[in-house]
Amino acid sequence: MFDKSACMSCLTIRELTTLYEISSVISNHYDLQTSLEKSMKILKNSLSLENCVVHILEDDVLNVFASIELSKFQKTLASYKVGEGVTGMVAESKEPVVVENIHNNSIFLNKSGKRDFNGKSYAAVPLMIDNESIGVLGAVITKNAEIQLDDTVRILTIVSSIFAQTIHSYQLYQKEKERLQELKLYYKMEWDSKVHNFGDIIGDSPKMEQVFKVIQRIAQSDVTVLVRGETGTGKELVAAAIHKRSNRKDEPFIKLNCAAITDTLLESELFGHEKGAFTDARETRKGRFELADGGTLFLDEIGDISPSAQVKLLRVLQEREFERVGGSKTIKVNVRLVAATNRNLEQMVKDGKFREDLYYRLNVIPIDLPPLRERGEDIKQLVNFFLERAMRNHKKRVTITDEAMDALCSYPWPGNVRELENTIERIVLMGNEEGINKYDMLLLLPALNDQKLKSDYKPISKKSLTLEELEKEAIIEALENNDYNQSNAAVELGITLRQMGYKIKKYEI
Repeated sequence: MFDKSACMSCLTIRELTTLYEISSVISNHYDLQTSLEKSMKILKNSLSLENCVVHILEDDVLNVFASIELSKFQKTLASYKVGEGVTGMVAESKEPVVVENIHNNSIFLNKSGKRDFNGKSYAAVPLMIDNESIGVLGAVITKNAEIQLDDTVRILTIVSSIFAQTIHSYQLYQKEKERLQELKLYYKMEWDSKVHNFGDIIGDSPKMEQVFKVIQRIAQSDVTVLVRGETGTGKELVAAAIHKRSNRKDEPFIKLNCAAITDTLLESELFGHEKGAFTDARETRKGRFELADGGTLFLDEIGDISPSAQVKLLRVLQEREFERVGGSKTIKVNVRLVAATNRNLEQMVKDGKFREDLYYRLNVIPIDLPPLRERGEDIKQLVNFFLERAMRNHKKRVTITDEAMDALCSYPWPGNVRELENTIERIVLMGNEEGINKYDMLLLLPALNDQKLKSDYKPISKKSLTLEELEKEAIIEALENNDYNQSNAAVELGITLRQMGYKIKKYEI
């Protein structure tokens, strides 16, 4: 006599045993593909299946991620668009699909080309996460199967739920790992130890030597640093040099330009946000403080942050903890902060535009970067450095004559090193390979004759020149300012026309 209850009990035991073994394999393997394939072998033996395959949805195409019987070539063939064949229909409908006879049903495409002489039916179930299909689990049911088709589909559906959660967790982990690695590679500076052992900070003028000394003294500590200077003076390079010499050098160097971020996004950029915290917040995201944990965070243009952001930043500096936007969990971080600004923070404090308590938290160790016009012979070193790099990048040889170099050195460079770098790039791209002379330089850098610039900025210090050299330079400059009209140049210098003529003859101008 047929004992239906005993049969159901046997099925339940087999089902539970199968699920237990699969769960054990999934939880004890760090290689997702291997764990899925071992799990499918359990399914094959338990349910009499063949050609078990897990497809993952990637850009509207279902590609084979794991299988136990397909060759490498067959895996590449067995890709389906959403809606294509049984596999594509399952991904589109988000419902299981069963083909009872695979040998005479046109929707069973079998793109892999693998023949299943012992196969009878085919079942495919979706891998679902938050009501969205991320893939498909499919298998051929053999003629020897002892379990009914409906029961097989039910077990496959349960297993697909386990697979989906595992795959989704793996994808999130990989995505976060890749994002962190990209950020770390992007923000971590590469250095050339041959240039004064200060990376890309080039120069040996007295003022820069003072900056180097301060960096050497404070780099090993975790003290907060405020780098001050005009736009383009190299504040980010100083921050990176501090990081490179600190005990955190092997950890991330993360940077954020506060002026480039709107007030509404700044808090999210700094502290991160939870999923659903605001519109378009589709997933939890770490902020710059979390990314910099263990390393250094560089906040450029700190004087541009809003009063509300100042309050939250002050709390992080005091407590070394914060909450993500939309979250309630307190996150503790170990971050060394280097801030930079080209603003007068003292005046902003007086005007009530910058919090006094935050100013004192930031201004523990101030580093003042000199403008390029006060760095003397550093200009020549920088010109040569940028010139070599630009020629190498553009595969073009350009020579700057001495008189053209003198013109560059006498220019006040209101945009500092950044302006110099861009100018040299333009010289290489547009300059004559036979040599750049003084007149070519006027065409490539029209601001050389800008009288307003010369009046707005103090002349470059030339302490290394002799008295006669200074006098010659002054006469040449006066002549240039007056289109080589000796009478007007004499008036500018406060000497007579006869004296001017004598000086021109003396210095062979």
